[in-house]
Amino acid sequence: MIYVDADACPVKPEILRVAERHGLEVTFVANSGLRPSRDPMVKNVIVSGAFDAADDWIAEHAGPGDVVVTADVPLAGRCVANSALVTGPTGRVFDETNIGVATAMRNLGQHLRETGESKGYNAAFSPRDRSQFLETLDRLCRRAKNAMIPGDKS
Repeated sequence: MIYVDADACPVKPEILRVAERHGLEVTFVANSGLRPSRDPMVKNVIVSGAFDAADDWIAEHAGPGDVVVTADVPLAGRCVANSALVTGPTGRVFDETNIGVATAMRNLGQHLRETGESKGYNAAFSPRDRSQFLETLDRLCRRAKNAMIPGDKS
């Protein structure tokens, strides 16, 4: 299963393409409307408008053998703690080796924005980011599928 933090996700079409190739179900989770899909492998979950409702839903459902796509570092941390495979939309992998540093950098950036030391501009999403994401998602989907096969150590 692939869970997507879908409210501001720039790679939804790419996720669908990779999921179809691997035969994996996709669940898009958002606070607001999502485009319906006729594909039985695609599910849309609309949560309440409450703060972090989509994050909470994903964190409660994602676990070992699942892939999560999110740019939200705290959500990534919760999913890593649940043994899910996690990537951001630029192909950045979050795992137990780097989630602590990612969380610290996110908190530092938030502090600098709050104190006015930084404007907090994000780099534009590039074709290179999209390409890196596709490679990463494909690799994580293979790992997730291998994790579902008992006795397979790939």
